Amino acid sequence: MNFDAPILEPVTEFPPVIITGMSGAGLSSAARVLEDMGWYVTQNLPPQLVVSLIEFCSQDSSPVNKVALVSDVRSLDFSCSLDSVIAALSEKGLKPLVLFMDARDDVLIKRFDNLRRTHPLQGSGTLLVGIERERELIASLKESADVVIDTSDLSIHDLRRAIEPNFSNLAAKQQHVTVQSFGFKHGTPRDTDIMVDVRFLPNPFWVPELRPFRGVDKPVSDYVLSQPSAQEFLDNFFRMLMDMKDGFKHEGKRFITVSIGCTGGHHRSVAIAEEIARRLSTIEELDVTVSHRDISRN
Repeated sequence: MNFDAPILEPVTEFPPVIITGMSGAGLSSAARVLEDMGWYVTQNLPPQLVVSLIEFCSQDSSPVNKVALVSDVRSLDFSCSLDSVIAALSEKGLKPLVLFMDARDDVLIKRFDNLRRTHPLQGSGTLLVGIERERELIASLKESADVVIDTSDLSIHDLRRAIEPNFSNLAAKQQHVTVQSFGFKHGTPRDTDIMVDVRFLPNPFWVPELRPFRGVDKPVSDYVLSQPSAQEFLDNFFRMLMDMKDGFKHEGKRFITVSIGCTGGHHRSVAIAEEIARRLSTIEELDVTVSHRDISRN
């Protein structure tokens, strides 16, 4: 494959997006979300054609200024790897953002079984054999991805809510920070960069008049944030994030996910996540989104 074409000066405000990940993890669903947001999306082009398409879309005469490509394990049938395509685009000043879709093995097996499909790599083996082969082949892509979304417990509506905040403001060239609360009893999030446990704070669950409320409600928020240990933690954690922010930026990491956990994901983690997001929102070069994964769960 020849990548020796002249380097173009990209005129589009939006970097190209490559959607990849595990078969059955929701690549096509992610593509539909981006299409609804106005992106031109193409699926499973041979890697040799990806560079040409993105170069064309970067020209001033192109009618397309937002392009996304889906590339799954079927692209491995071609001689060029997706890693080399990403490297070639980066050398040309057209560095793509990589959205990696993932899910637990048991969830992927269930999805394949429900559709009565075989895994592209299972051959004469089991579904799990195919999944394990695929994980090994694309491990480097996940490691270098800008955004990783685990769809194991997401509905299509949850998936849309996970994608839209990350990709709606790409033209602003900001760092994008997602602050999410969660409950440890529902499992830890797999798609996170920084995880913090706030179960050291007094639990509003044990205050009868606060139990029906959530951390987004003022009575619970006031209770959690009024704790001296909460303010000390918030001040220290915010300083740490500010120290890390520039390092992430230097390493080219534009998407950062911060996960705040308590027992059920209803009270402490929600109130702390809201406050961290509020403080981060005062930083001009950051685009901040807050979400609460388990706030509606029992």
